[in-house]
Amino acid sequence: MAEDLNRGKILQVDIDEQMRGAYLDYSMSVIVSRALPDVRDGLKPVHRRILYSLHELGMTPNKPHKKSARIVGEVLGKYHPHGDAAVYATMVRMAQDFSFRYPLVDGHGNFGSIDGDSAAAMRYTEARMSSITTELLKDIDKDTVDFAPNFDESLEEPAVLPSRLPNLLINGTSGIAVGMATSIPPHNLREVIDGTIAFIDNPDMEIVDLMKIIKGPDFPTGGLIMGKNSIYKAYKNGRGKLTVRAKVRIEENENEKSRIIVDEIPYQVNKAKLIEKIAELVRNDKISGISDLRDESDRNGLRIMIELKQGEMPQVILNQLYKYTRMQVTFSVIMIALVNGLPKTLNLKEMMGYYIEHQKEVVTRRTRYNLNNAEARAHILEGYRIALDNIDEIVQLIKNAPDVNTAKEGLINRFGLSDKQADAILRMRLQSLTGLERDKIEDEYQDLLKKIAYLKSILADESKLLGIIKEELLAIKEKYQDERRTEIRNKAVDLDVEDLIAEEQMVITLTHQGYIKRMHVDTYRSQRRGGRGIIGLNTKDEDFVEDIFITSTHHYFLFFTNKGRVYRLRVFEIPEASRQARGTAIVNLLSLEEEERVTTVIPIREFDNKRYLVMVTKNGLIKKTPLIEYESHYTGLIGINLRDNDELIDVKYTDGEQNIIIATYMGKAIHFNESDVRTTGRISMGVKAITLNNDDFVIGMGVDSEGEDLLIITKNGYGKRTPLSEYRLQSRGGKGLITANITEKNGNLAGIKVVDDHYDLIIITSEGIIIRTNVAEISQTGRNTQGVKVIRIDEGDKVVSLARMYSDDDAEEIKED
Repeated sequence: MAEDLNRGKILQVDIDEQMRGAYLDYSMSVIVSRALPDVRDGLKPVHRRILYSLHELGMTPNKPHKKSARIVGEVLGKYHPHGDAAVYATMVRMAQDFSFRYPLVDGHGNFGSIDGDSAAAMRYTEARMSSITTELLKDIDKDTVDFAPNFDESLEEPAVLPSRLPNLLINGTSGIAVGMATSIPPHNLREVIDGTIAFIDNPDMEIVDLMKIIKGPDFPTGGLIMGKNSIYKAYKNGRGKLTVRAKVRIEENENEKSRIIVDEIPYQVNKAKLIEKIAELVRNDKISGISDLRDESDRNGLRIMIELKQGEMPQVILNQLYKYTRMQVTFSVIMIALVNGLPKTLNLKEMMGYYIEHQKEVVTRRTRYNLNNAEARAHILEGYRIALDNIDEIVQLIKNAPDVNTAKEGLINRFGLSDKQADAILRMRLQSLTGLERDKIEDEYQDLLKKIAYLKSILADESKLLGIIKEELLAIKEKYQDERRTEIRNKAVDLDVEDLIAEEQMVITLTHQGYIKRMHVDTYRSQRRGGRGIIGLNTKDEDFVEDIFITSTHHYFLFFTNKGRVYRLRVFEIPEASRQARGTAIVNLLSLEEEERVTTVIPIREFDNKRYLVMVTKNGLIKKTPLIEYESHYTGLIGINLRDNDELIDVKYTDGEQNIIIATYMGKAIHFNESDVRTTGRISMGVKAITLNNDDFVIGMGVDSEGEDLLIITKNGYGKRTPLSEYRLQSRGGKGLITANITEKNGNLAGIKVVDDHYDLIIITSEGIIIRTNVAEISQTGRNTQGVKVIRIDEGDKVVSLARMYSDDDAEEIKED
């Protein structure tokens, strides 16, 4: 082995270094030669080679189409020695008006569709340059760009195109390299050119000022971009995320059914797969409100018809479609392009700056090229002028010369001509000696002198150079401008889960052992007083229902526990269950501590800084705290600071000016104004609300604004209404008044509600029996009475909770507890 090594037959290398170097070489090859565009012309090598091949083949927009296979062969054979499928796929995409904002190839035949249909084979399709592509290749033959050897060094190809329009911005690009990716959205040509001109005039302008001209991306398929702030972040940082939505409209039919009509879909979304996904969601009952789905697209444009079932809310269904389908997508903006052969993340100003620098170089090189040609022609014309002024002598000199070289030397020596001038004179035709031709030569010479002076002035004055760039951009804008397709909404819309849930009336039940569920309020039929009721749910042995509430799916639920903590859920986050189902264990929804259980639950419409939470504890303490202090999204906050052996019983939210009535287990009630309770912080303890006798405790609280009567229900199913006027206002902290005559027959108080005749009452027992009855059917009696039978109670059963709601005849909306 050592001998072989010495002879150089085996080269010993470090494998780590070898692998690292090989992978780095591969990475840079992918980055530079395949995946990333050049910041100057916005093209990857394969795009550039296709367009240059079209140029070499003379396939301009005014020439007939030619077979795609011929173009692909030209590209493969001369410049791009890779798979023909890759080249053809690239050319196909350049011809698709739903892929490129301004297609660079004019395709003839089947070039695919927005439904994901593949293009026909290259032997069937034809192509040529599109009109706008001529602007990318314009002046390429005037030494405006550098050329480099092709793969076998037999030919040369352009390293970049002149790109007389800012293609990187107007068409955008996407590509995945090694360790990086680029995703630049397309833009409107008119806006980009106007922005470029404005940036030329004021290079110090801020991105926010540029955005007054360049509003944002303009996708070929239209759609809506939600939020200008996300566009600004992407333009400023070179990275960002845009929320793009389908453009829809809602139509109402005569049969009260609504239709959602989709006219535009987000960029790069497959229409057929989108429709297939919607159909799948309907089949799987993920979206249940759609009755019909049709693709009505034709040559006039895209149209998807989504017909809804009668009574469905279009906005809710639309939000579900945004959430679960690609009718709403996130477009990642990653503005990485090659700058001097190296990848760089660019903001909007940098991207425009590099393009303008490229145009300055292109125009400068074109001007020098034109200047050199003009000076070369003027030099020849100067020789002609000398010859015409001395024509007789020159003719005699040529006649006497034995050969061409002698004549040429004689002209150079005698008249001080250059070699090129002497050659030109020797090739002059006799017709150039006529007076007319002499005048043409003189006129051409004078015009050339003016042209030379003008070209030199361009090279000497950058402002004039920039002026030419602006004039040419304006001419391109005038020729190719069109209207913006993508609409930009000022405000970003982040879909909350709430947007996907229809607002409906719900009954929420909570058992003693902590099982919760929600049901539609229609589950309960209204019954007359004394009815047997219906089974509300099946409970486990020794479990019973403690609370029932009527609320809306879009409201908040605040769960107050025996330890004085408060947890928060949205109503729609509570699992829905059938009437007989037990429900979901509350510990699965809330992060309760050990030995912590929910004791009080209230629905909240919204957190208002003008409202208060008034809390009362089992031991008769009361606290008033601004509702806004409970707005935190964190759960498990301290709601009230409790003493030992005390727990939270009831909570109300008020406007700060309510009269409060509190009732106890043994039939006492105290009535006072909440102004007697000073406002304290969230973690305060509270003050005394009522002085309790031994073995007595608070069972509920109400406020006067809820109705005219205090309704009480006892454990044994007896109830009554007593006007609040019979409860005189007292000072906070007293013993209160008698509110019920407690006997063995009717039992102790189970609950209270402040009501009027417009309410229905829902009563629930420990065995899960539920009855709904109208409050007006419950007798109105004095404070010190037993009440009347409201619900028949079986032996061993007892009333544990009640809730109230507006009756169907009086209101469509449920009143919250």
